[in-house]
Amino acid sequence: MATTRIMPLHTGKGRTVGKAISDIIDYVENPEKTDHGRLITSYQCDSRIADAEFLFTKKRYIQKTGRVRGEDDVIAYHLRQSFVPGEITPEEANRLGQELARRFTKGNNAFIVCTHIDKAHIHNHIIWNAVNLDCDRKFRNFWGSTRAVRRLNDTICIENGYSIVENPKPRGKSYDKWLGDQAKPSHRELLRVAIDNALSQKPADWDALLKLLQEAGYEIKPGQNPSFRCEGWGRPVRLDTLGENYSKDVLLSVLKGEKRHTPRKKKQASREPEKVNLLVDIQKKLLEGKGAGYARWARSFNLKQLAQTMNFLTDHNLLEYAALAEKTADATAHYNALSDQIKAAEKRMAEIAVLKTHIINYSKTRDVYVAYRKAGYSKKFLAEHEADILLHKAAKKAFDELGLKKIPTVKSLQAEYAKLLEEKKKAYGEYRQARDEMRELLAVKANVDRLLGTGEQEAEKEKEHDGR
Repeated sequence: MATTRIMPLHTGKGRTVGKAISDIIDYVENPEKTDHGRLITSYQCDSRIADAEFLFTKKRYIQKTGRVRGEDDVIAYHLRQSFVPGEITPEEANRLGQELARRFTKGNNAFIVCTHIDKAHIHNHIIWNAVNLDCDRKFRNFWGSTRAVRRLNDTICIENGYSIVENPKPRGKSYDKWLGDQAKPSHRELLRVAIDNALSQKPADWDALLKLLQEAGYEIKPGQNPSFRCEGWGRPVRLDTLGENYSKDVLLSVLKGEKRHTPRKKKQASREPEKVNLLVDIQKKLLEGKGAGYARWARSFNLKQLAQTMNFLTDHNLLEYAALAEKTADATAHYNALSDQIKAAEKRMAEIAVLKTHIINYSKTRDVYVAYRKAGYSKKFLAEHEADILLHKAAKKAFDELGLKKIPTVKSLQAEYAKLLEEKKKAYGEYRQARDEMRELLAVKANVDRLLGTGEQEAEKEKEHDGR
């Protein structure tokens, strides 16, 4: 499924508001496109008189708020929603169009959904009133609305088991290119193919060749450089623009048997071997498993969670499993590195705090210990000054264990502690972000692993069940 950008509808030049609204509604409600109106549905309005109702709510809005704009005033919004040919019924397409409109406007605006079936691809035209139901606010086409409506559309699509666009582009795409990656052949390419087919019939001469091309539907303007035109073409195509193998002189030599005709091969850009796309893989699993096993699995997995997973894969361009696994591993390694960095800082800060205490105690008790040593380590002196002597010994023991040849100053330790504290605060901000990113990637990867693995397991269970 695909959606185009949201299109605001203005009054335009020389049109009244009522005329502007009725023009677009008349187009989307075309009975020849909507099975004589059967595929038209509405919400909080009557589709037959929607133009009058939209106009009425606009007048009430002006009365309530006093806000009046000129020709740039938005009176309604138009959204197209297209579906892959053969994947969905018109009735189901209309239902999904209603769900998209209701959820995107949060049920605050009247809308109509018209499903067109005049083309190979079923598509919806959704029109919603710019004025809300209470006539006191207008819908705002916010920055990023195109991305928001695509994400919502993809979510609805996945919840209902339909395919989505694998790699949406930031700009619009024509129906022809969206429905198939192969673009339509150019007029020159069509003419080359027609000449190739005509030559394969072994025409006797130039006139016979032109006659075969006329029978194929081409109008010919003779001359030194003949030009050809087919129905539906805007301009004729000159023969000398088709390439060296299709010039008049070369074709005459081919007709005389002097040369062999070599059809032009379409150039193909060299590219890497095609890789498996996660979205394709996941959608394939979904479409394969619509049996009892799939239903049981879907209830436990929660399709909304799957929709969030696929939106994440699309937004972060993680459409290959290897890329997802690599990014998850990198995020985990980055998180662990930051965690180790913070732990090392905390460990050193704890050491500094203890060391600073020992230095202070060592300094305060130094004179007492010197006197104790001069007293010949007297037991009586020890009993009188035991606390100070024990603190001094503990400090010296700590210095020895740390291998300190020179005791640092308290000031230098305080400076180091302040620097570590600042680095820790800075690392914590990055640490939280890295933790959230890692958790999200791990959850997405687990969902993908679960889906792809579960799909295979459920299929096997279905086979075993059917064999019994």
